[in-house]
Amino acid sequence: MALTGPPTVAGPTAPKLAARGTPLLAALALAPALRLAAIRHAVPPGVAVRTGCDGCGAPIGLARPWPALGPTARCGRCGARVGPPPGTVEFAVVAAVGALVLLGPPAPVLAATAWWLAWAIPLVFVDAAVRRLPDRLTWPAAGGTWLLLGLAAVAGAGPGPWLRATAAGVALALFFASTTLLLGRRGFGLGDAKLALGVGALLGWYGWAVPVAGLVCALLLAGAVGVALLATRRVGWRSDLPFGPFLVLGALAALLLL
Repeated sequence: MALTGPPTVAGPTAPKLAARGTPLLAALALAPALRLAAIRHAVPPGVAVRTGCDGCGAPIGLARPWPALGPTARCGRCGARVGPPPGTVEFAVVAAVGALVLLGPPAPVLAATAWWLAWAIPLVFVDAAVRRLPDRLTWPAAGGTWLLLGLAAVAGAGPGPWLRATAAGVALALFFASTTLLLGRRGFGLGDAKLALGVGALLGWYGWAVPVAGLVCALLLAGAVGVALLATRRVGWRSDLPFGPFLVLGALAALLLL
């Protein structure tokens, strides 16, 4: 009698592994452009855009992306750090791809979510660095998300979710804008209101409760971080925290809790 071992379980084939890794590689290929967007727009008010290294003035662009636009984030001429900390943009891209995989929305909605994430990543780094949410990033994020959700409606979802998404985006933006008008500097900035247009539209597609959940998550995250920073004396009671990163993280949390 021939002796046989336990049956073998076939592992993923090379084509399947390649297919799974293709979206991640494609997203990582966009990382230099996202890092460049953060570098360009993380400037004080009144300054148009950053075009070169602050240390030596060496030009920074996609024509010669390395090493300034790579994970090391170092100027190729003087070695100074350029833009967001090393590896952070790339980590954000990997996290965004992971979120898309976990969400698994239909293709048209997937396109809208991916579009919004592609703009949200540099917005997070810009707001964290200089407490600004530039129009050049917030308007394309909101407009593209709205249009792609419209295509999802035409593709079969129907007008209901798209109309709700539009109303939710406007409502959330008006909420943020009203705090600025009523409270001045103690309220949220108008940049947050413009960011909220896209956030509200994306979350509103899934129902009215989702943008509310996203806002609550953002406020809780901001509160927790604020308390931690106060406890470690890194900020004072009158210090302002950029809210854009928390709004983006709150939106992702609400989507993942669906």
